[in-house]
Amino acid sequence: MSEQAGEGTRVEMVMAAIRQRIAGRVLTTGAKLPSIRGLALALKVSASTVVEAYERLVAEGAIYSRPGSGFYVASQTAPLSLSQVGPKVDRAVDPFWISRQSLETPDTEMKPGCGWLPPSWLPEDGIRKALRSLSRANGPALADYGSPLGLPPLRQLIARRMSERGIDCPPDQIILTESGTQALDLLCRLLLEPGDTVLVDDPCYFNFQALLRAHRASIVSVPYTPSGPDIEQFGAVLAEHRPRLYITNSAIHNPTGATLSPSVAHKVLKLAEQFALTIVEDDIFADFEHTPAPRLAAFDGLERVIHIGSFSKTLSASARCGFVAARLEWIESLTDLKIATSFGGGRLAAELVFAVLSDGGYRKHMDHLRSRLSRAIFDVAVKLKAIGIVPWLEPQAGMFLWCRLPDDIDAADVARTALARNVVLAPGNAFSPSQSATSYMRFNVSQTSSDRTFEVLRDALKPASRTSR
Repeated sequence: MSEQAGEGTRVEMVMAAIRQRIAGRVLTTGAKLPSIRGLALALKVSASTVVEAYERLVAEGAIYSRPGSGFYVASQTAPLSLSQVGPKVDRAVDPFWISRQSLETPDTEMKPGCGWLPPSWLPEDGIRKALRSLSRANGPALADYGSPLGLPPLRQLIARRMSERGIDCPPDQIILTESGTQALDLLCRLLLEPGDTVLVDDPCYFNFQALLRAHRASIVSVPYTPSGPDIEQFGAVLAEHRPRLYITNSAIHNPTGATLSPSVAHKVLKLAEQFALTIVEDDIFADFEHTPAPRLAAFDGLERVIHIGSFSKTLSASARCGFVAARLEWIESLTDLKIATSFGGGRLAAELVFAVLSDGGYRKHMDHLRSRLSRAIFDVAVKLKAIGIVPWLEPQAGMFLWCRLPDDIDAADVARTALARNVVLAPGNAFSPSQSATSYMRFNVSQTSSDRTFEVLRDALKPASRTSR
């Protein structure tokens, strides 16, 4: 590289560093930038390099100069960059990386790391039947806003379904949302202020972390065991950090597939009462269960627990519909928030979901799907063990296997190698707030049936194994 080219690269490096601080809002509008000499020393470049970088950023409008005073961030601050919020981790284990690869990769490619079923595993016939029925519906059902609380017959149906799992909740304590993610987003808006502490499991669903970053929450975590959170550490974290919320799955845990035990559930609720902790219980995998597991909301009666769910995993991710079940006064506040952020409800999606769920074919479909997933869990576990990848436990239901790679191999290295061959994987540290799952990986058994997937995995483990040594 020529000296001139090297200088140009160093100027761009300084500019990128400043842009990153602005994007992550480390530097906000009006904030003074580091002095030329101070930044030069920090970045180990010449003062002239910093001068040139600052001048170019002034020309871009990102910063401005006050003669005799220094350089400052201009008012046209870059939008919040969520990838810059929180710890800087390898992009291969970043939750946004996994989500974007899974969503943007063509359906023809293999996605063992994604979090949903293949379309052919979903009730396509039932959806088509419901769409035909909706096509004959009256005008308001097809074109009008829905009520903020959501379609009454669907809320009544959800209340009946919840009662089957021991949760007593009248329809007026249920509000429909556009998805489970929107349900959680609304609750964060309602219950959190920037800087509030939120407790999650370790590992946990990675989008919990992504959403909490967006709300500027401080995240703490507690290790998850085969029967629920580690109670001793759970109590210690509550005493030390006094979190505002605890967000968890209690029926089928994501990513581990573990199930909360009754004894652990009672201890969690006792500690929650002691430390004035509100619990958000995400139950989107409820229909995958063969036998209902304990629900915190059932033991608590929706006093301290908020119950949320959606239908994207078992019905359709295209028909965006979720719900929140909570205390009546919180439902009132959530209704106002929903109007403020999305106005009316998604009536067409709610009508579609109600039509499918209330049809007898859905229950038959789910019976078949549960059996199919049980076979897939067994088959995929056998094939993974054959190449040295061992499940943490064999779950009672669901679609995930949480697995340890052989020889403490870095799952991020395996994921990068597999991605080059068009296979999307989900490395463990994306799920771990403490970054303690380096050698773990989550597999979606419904998306891990192809022999080529195991061929790619086997090949990816070899160079990764050499690197780990």
